[in-house]
Amino acid sequence: MTYYFSVFSIFLALSWTHFAQPFVLPKLPYAYADYAPYIDAQTMEIHLTKHHQAYVNNLNKSIEGTAHESRGIEEILLSVTSSQNDFLRNNAGGHYNHSLFWEILAPKTRQGVICDELLKEINTAFGNMDSLKKELNKAAMSRFGSGWAWLMVTPKMNLAVVSTANQDNPIMPVVENPGIPILGIDVWEHAYYLNYQNRRADYLKAVWDLIDWKVVGEKYQLARANRALLDRLVSRQKRKKKS
Repeated sequence: MTYYFSVFSIFLALSWTHFAQPFVLPKLPYAYADYAPYIDAQTMEIHLTKHHQAYVNNLNKSIEGTAHESRGIEEILLSVTSSQNDFLRNNAGGHYNHSLFWEILAPKTRQGVICDELLKEINTAFGNMDSLKKELNKAAMSRFGSGWAWLMVTPKMNLAVVSTANQDNPIMPVVENPGIPILGIDVWEHAYYLNYQNRRADYLKAVWDLIDWKVVGEKYQLARANRALLDRLVSRQKRKKKS
């Protein structure tokens, strides 16, 4: 009996090792309909369960049997180069970017208050909150085709607004201006087309009503405390300048 139990246990362990997925689709903190009217329920559901799920599935396929299987998402992003397979680049970025996006969205009644540290830094860097929103909207509107607009913490601990194409983000070496994103706005058409069609500006105006500044503030504090990642971004920037 003990022998059969041991064999069965080994079988289960091997099966789990083979079938376990290192990355999984996150759950939204709220119901799909809770994001309406700013983003409709159908868009939220399709965006998460179809588009983001595809990135997760493809990311797991792309790292299977490679050294990336044991690495976290940030470590994978740091390894992306322009000469590397776009399959990994697009799907690792797609998973990271969307995961952040879901975390910073919340219905108005569930949003928290921005922390004093982030508000002070926004006022220093941009003048005020309205000016920051204008900068992010400008970055989002000027992004031709699909991509993202980001508020990030730079290696110098400043705030900056940047835009990236497709599923790239400021952690990747392929992006000119490095940083740790704390707020991202998705400007792929699948993020808004059902409700806004080609009216990206209307979507951008609406999405501000869903930003949970308490969560953004928490991400700001975590980014500033992530010295290991910031130091690696600094080192990378120095190497680029020398080359």
